Amino acid sequence: MIKQTKVMPKKQNTEIKQPRFRQAELNERRNLKMARSIHAYVRGNTAKYYEWLKAASISSIPQGPAIWICGDCHTGNLGPVANAEGEIEIEIRDLDQTVIGNPANDIIRLGLSLATAVRSSDLPGVVTAQMIEALYAGYLHALEVKGRPSKRLRRPLLIQSVMRTAMNRTWRNLAEERLEGLIPKITLSRKFWPLLKVEQKEIASVFQKPEVIDLVTMLESRNQKSDVTVLDAAYWVKGCSSLGRLRYAVLVDVDDHVVKGQGLCLMDLKEGTTALAPRYSDVQMPKDNAKRVVEGARHLSPHLGERMQAIRFMDKSLVVRELLPQDLKLEIEGMNEQEAKDLAFYLAFVVGRAHVRQMDDTTRKSWISELKRTEAKSIDAPFWLWRSIVELISIHEASYLDHCRRYALSHTKF
Repeated sequence: MIKQTKVMPKKQNTEIKQPRFRQAELNERRNLKMARSIHAYVRGNTAKYYEWLKAASISSIPQGPAIWICGDCHTGNLGPVANAEGEIEIEIRDLDQTVIGNPANDIIRLGLSLATAVRSSDLPGVVTAQMIEALYAGYLHALEVKGRPSKRLRRPLLIQSVMRTAMNRTWRNLAEERLEGLIPKITLSRKFWPLLKVEQKEIASVFQKPEVIDLVTMLESRNQKSDVTVLDAAYWVKGCSSLGRLRYAVLVDVDDHVVKGQGLCLMDLKEGTTALAPRYSDVQMPKDNAKRVVEGARHLSPHLGERMQAIRFMDKSLVVRELLPQDLKLEIEGMNEQEAKDLAFYLAFVVGRAHVRQMDDTTRKSWISELKRTEAKSIDAPFWLWRSIVELISIHEASYLDHCRRYALSHTKF
């Protein structure tokens, strides 16, 4: 149940719009982030990938089964994720672009992200070819063993390290990183901005909803009948491709933290928008964007999907989830040659596991056959995969340099 200390305002129908000062600053932040490296540019520019796909002349790209795909499968969108029982697994951790579509899109997108990480690590070009071979092998292996653990699957050192970090993290770590301190308050700063009055009222209303209260109290360590109190909230300047969309951080107390010293949690409210990833035309998906994201997450990343809820926020569609200390993203720049190959195999397996859990045996075998179909190879991976990634690297390199040029010109003082 929710603890109420004052009468909550009635829901208004006023449309929330980004104030001009917000939008200008968000655009500036996004441009700066994307100028930092080619790897960051690829992560922040999903649209460029799908522009290429729409115009691609590579007719040999296979058309896979109609399953939920990530739609934006870069390395930053994979990492440790905890479930409500405290178990941790490497999963896809951002499903903004999820649709029912071609699983080959996830393979190519992940390959592009890994290839740019290789380039940012100053590794020779041959490592990119070896990495693509490992990517293909890891994805196929996931399909062949139905996503189950095998002797061939070993966690790379980078994955072992991030998993150890995730397992040892506590609320204190999350608070120090996200809240910039341990006081139960969100400190306004460059990343946390004050709310509009209409936003304050709507957030208070959101946390009275039974489904949101259930989400807050679902963790095994919490009492389902606990009081839920909103302590603080702020507009959250977070991410790269999502900058410009409504995003809120809400600090919530479960069962009187101020008195008992326990039960704080940080909730993330994020606007769902139309996916850029192409969907198959003959499939049915939720029309509401937040519901689409939640549905995709429950198929692709069960640990995360069970902790998400779609809500209406005034005239917008938002996804609500709690940020747990164990939820981390991968930072992979600075790899050596062996780490690049091991990581490609492992992350491709993670994506393959997310895909194959949606397939029956007939569909799985058919997809394996399609991926293995005979065609000319220059490396031990299909030509369509190699050519796609090479084309994408070329396009993104040129676009990245042009982005940097325009960013520099906009900040030149005469």
